[in-house]
Amino acid sequence: MGEACKTFIQLIKKCEYYEAHEVLEDIWFPRRFEKNEEILIIKGFINASVAFELVKKGRMEAAKKAWNVYLKYSPLLENSTSEHLPIYKEIEKLLEQKYEQLFRS
Repeated sequence: MGEACKTFIQLIKKCEYYEAHEVLEDIWFPRRFEKNEEILIIKGFINASVAFELVKKGRMEAAKKAWNVYLKYSPLLENSTSEHLPIYKEIEKLLEQKYEQLFRS
């Protein structure tokens, strides 16, 4: 999980949002029916990267919907006891910065 998250960060920084989504999709998809906190956090991150890709394509309404899915799951980070929490918090900060750049410009 940690290596996938590091790759996700690098791809988001390079504005390769679709590729970033794919990295985490490999973790999420096989476990998508679980109500596991970490899987839901990953689902949120995937939706954030999808939102950014949709902005690149000029599909703002769809991007807002995908971003709202991220917002639905992001509060799970507040009470998470995951060993991956430090990298999740790093991702959260990066996603919020990207949101400001893409949605507010």
